Amino acid sequence: MILQIAKRINQLIVRFWELSNKFANKKTMRTGLILLLSVLVFSSCGGGSSNKEKNNTPATSDVTKNPDYQKGLELVSKSNCLTCHKVDEKLTGPPYREVANKYAGMPDTIIKHLAGKIIGGGNGVWGEIFMTPHPDISQADAEAMVKYILLLKK
Repeated sequence: MILQIAKRINQLIVRFWELSNKFANKKTMRTGLILLLSVLVFSSCGGGSSNKEKNNTPATSDVTKNPDYQKGLELVSKSNCLTCHKVDEKLTGPPYREVANKYAGMPDTIIKHLAGKIIGGGNGVWGEIFMTPHPDISQADAEAMVKYILLLKK
């Protein structure tokens, strides 16, 4: 979302600059446009405050040290997930990185939703091939697997 705002602001800057160049001899017009642009930039930044629940996972530059990564990788390795999925290679199912990139930036509720897909199976999102259900995987373990997968985003 921040990237979209930045792109929109950049578009506005370019457009305002083009307009100000049309009126280059009118110093007040250029000053007014720059002032308007400044107001737009600062108002679009927002306060940054949010009532969303914070993720208590420690931020690390090396994702492999993240506890969610380690636990999820362990669970995925012990299951039959790697029969159909790889990190970067498409097999029967989509690569984990594609899944991570698709759902990057989604609300935390996506974790529970995707965990439900692991447990209950499904199809249609990634093509017509059916993902087999895994009813023997607990909700907590499925959510840990999803957290691991989402950490693989580029």
